[in-house]
Amino acid sequence: MSKMQITFKNPEEIVAFVNTVSKYDFDMDMRKGRAVVDAKSLLGIMHLGLNNVIELQMYSDQCEELQKELEKYAA
Repeated sequence: MSKMQITFKNPEEIVAFVNTVSKYDFDMDMRKGRAVVDAKSLLGIMHLGLNNVIELQMYSDQCEELQKELEKYAA
């Protein structure tokens, strides 16, 4: 399992993020406080809000490629 801190500045970034993570088979969650949503859920991530630091948890040991793709959203 790997973790990353993510932040979104606008809704378009959330849409691009969901399109990127949806290409991967393994499960991912996003957590802010007590709220936990599926990282492939557009509405779930929008519920967490913009300009917040959100923790992305990836349940795979093979996620280096995904982490490189997501560097632009790193908090």
